[in-house]
Amino acid sequence: MKDILIKIDEAQTKINAMRPFSNEMNHQIKEYFRIGLTYASNALEGNSLTISETKVVIEDGLTIAGKPLKDHYEAAGHSDAFDHMYALSTGKTITEEDVKKLHSLFYHRINEKDAGAYRKIQAIITGSQYPLPTPDALPWMMQKFIKDLPGFKKDNHPVVYAAKLHKEFVFIHPFVDGNGRVARLLMNVVLMQAGYIIAIIPPLKRAEYISNLEKAHKNDTDFIKLIASCVYETQKDLLRMANGKS
Repeated sequence: MKDILIKIDEAQTKINAMRPFSNEMNHQIKEYFRIGLTYASNALEGNSLTISETKVVIEDGLTIAGKPLKDHYEAAGHSDAFDHMYALSTGKTITEEDVKKLHSLFYHRINEKDAGAYRKIQAIITGSQYPLPTPDALPWMMQKFIKDLPGFKKDNHPVVYAAKLHKEFVFIHPFVDGNGRVARLLMNVVLMQAGYIIAIIPPLKRAEYISNLEKAHKNDTDFIKLIASCVYETQKDLLRMANGKS
């Protein structure tokens, strides 16, 4: 764990030395990661759009022949939530309303009634041996989740904090759908609030991601390492862009 965090901090020092970026560069970075995160986060959940199709849906507003309408809604909704993620990145905290807003932006095209609202039904995660909280437990669990964040932030490296936030949110699973997407958006909010670049979990790592999340109920070391490696990869992407190599 220590080795990857050292690499991240070294890369962060290089990034910070290049700041502030120009307005044009900041825009390019934002749009590059908008497409990358939207594609990857949706693909982890079974969305069939490719990265180039995701770009077309978001930037041109076009539909892709033969692809489900829900997949288009997920791309457009995630792009909206991505903008709110960026808006939250200038703050220092996360509130319960911020969580609900991210879900609402992502989900309202799919099901407006459930967008931003905690689930009223029991949910299960296929393949997991750990039961999810009952609907009546969600309000106080989410309040506790928000209340515990400052302690996680104070006691951990920013990347470790972000990974633990992600883990704890997924274990609560407060919404009928879109919990993974919101968890990754929240994780990236706190990374950006700390001055880091976002983490993008590649779809190729889906099996490892799911397996490590399941193991994280007892030991979250492997999950944190996975998130840290993803942060490091996006840092390298940013450094390539900033150096004019991509």
